[in-house]
Amino acid sequence: MTGPATEEFDVVVIGSGFGGSIPAFHLAAGGARVLVLERGPRLTSSEYDQSLRFGSSATRIFDFTAGDGMSVLGGNCVGGGSVVYFAAMPRAPRFAFERRGSVGHRLWPSSIDRESLDPWYDRVAEALPIRRHSWDEVSYAGGAWAAICDHGGRTANPLPSAVDTSRCVNCNWMMSGCVEDAKQSLLLNYIPAAEAHGCEVRDLHEVQHLTRDADGTYTVHYSHVHPVDYRETTGTGSVRARVVVLAAGAAATPVILQRSAPHLGTMPHAVGRYFSGNGERINVAALDEHALRDTLGLDRGDGRAYEAFQIGRGPVVATWDRQDETLPEFERYAVEQLYFPPGLGTILAQARVADGGPGWFGLEKKELLRRWQSWLLLFQLIEDDNEGVFGAPPPSGNAVRLSQQLLGRGTLRYRPRVSTRAAWERADADVRALIEDAGLGQVEPWTNDLVGAYTVHPLASCRLGDDPATSALDDTHELRGHPGIFVTDASAVPAALTVNPSNTVAALAERAVEHICDRLAERDVPVRYGALLPV
Repeated sequence: MTGPATEEFDVVVIGSGFGGSIPAFHLAAGGARVLVLERGPRLTSSEYDQSLRFGSSATRIFDFTAGDGMSVLGGNCVGGGSVVYFAAMPRAPRFAFERRGSVGHRLWPSSIDRESLDPWYDRVAEALPIRRHSWDEVSYAGGAWAAICDHGGRTANPLPSAVDTSRCVNCNWMMSGCVEDAKQSLLLNYIPAAEAHGCEVRDLHEVQHLTRDADGTYTVHYSHVHPVDYRETTGTGSVRARVVVLAAGAAATPVILQRSAPHLGTMPHAVGRYFSGNGERINVAALDEHALRDTLGLDRGDGRAYEAFQIGRGPVVATWDRQDETLPEFERYAVEQLYFPPGLGTILAQARVADGGPGWFGLEKKELLRRWQSWLLLFQLIEDDNEGVFGAPPPSGNAVRLSQQLLGRGTLRYRPRVSTRAAWERADADVRALIEDAGLGQVEPWTNDLVGAYTVHPLASCRLGDDPATSALDDTHELRGHPGIFVTDASAVPAALTVNPSNTVAALAERAVEHICDRLAERDVPVRYGALLPV
């Protein structure tokens, strides 16, 4: 007795974030039979909860992976990171594409720079859409940061974002999914457009590994994830494809490839190496309400100068004065106002104590928490040195799951070099100068000493490049030595960008589609590339 026949598609896309949904749309619109496999559940705006309780959208659609020296927070749902991101969509500065890091040569392929990527940025801006907001659309927290920068002789600018401010109610819960559909996640554009062209999206399907068939096609092997307890599976399956597009995220894509090596053959050296946390670090500033009123003249009209930490949305204002291409590498960075819901902020915040150590608990921490409405979280995006390395893959998934939802223990090991640590210290000092030296409050940076670094924008674990020794992908996004496997998510970005990376990931995914079409044509799949916009 034989089992059921393995399904066949022209393309299987693993992951449904920016790197997955954008190719899925274009390939389906071009006539290919496309299947998207997503590890997480599919939720609509009516199912998003403005809560951190277990079983809410906050635990269902996030994946928090604790590593050794670095923890990663990412999306775990149909739409991927676009559902949980803050919709900040700046373009990477020109100098980011010229970075050399510690390897001694240009990290990006010679065929990609800011000018060559601008047309693809333009397409994403039109599709979502993205726009730069005016000052009267900026939240009060963003305005406070701009006022602090101005007082210190610095400039600040509203961040371009994919938010429809006519629909936004400034609830500051967009991180757990936007109830108002003001945030332009992929559930509102590329995904429904792909499905309109026949693409099939299956949620709760976790890909484990790939095998190569005798004719050069690939079989994708997956598990069915239990809808409540993500540690459990309810079955397994497989599907064949002429081409596979890996877009499971920078913390999962390399693990899938590592686990596939016994079946596919040797992986490029850079698979699972050169991971970057995008140089991210958080400072918690407890602002002095009296100083904000007396020094900056802030007044909400009700006697309060600020106390507006919880009002608004995501990051809306950044200072880019240190994004100066004439500065040496590792001395360039951005600082932007940020918001995390109080539950996460409570964990992130540490108080200053007399002995100089981190105040994770005690009277000082209690006093800091009492003043939470006067907080201002500041997000530093420096140039790190790609120090992360993934160990041997776990038996399944990208991590050993420690709880029913949300939490897992991964294999990433991150040890920041002197260059990275110095860049963080420089940005820390800059923030302190703007706030503490001006008498506007007290600043405490996130310390890596106790729990390691932390990122919401993991990058570079299967990066693009011209040098086969230090890059897993060629400039078409194809995996070296494995024709027909493409990587189009954040793991392809070669290095930290000093800005939020979602726009760059999306632009690269748009650019990669033509190359994927070329490979499909070689494999007798007649796909038309029409450069369409999702409708």
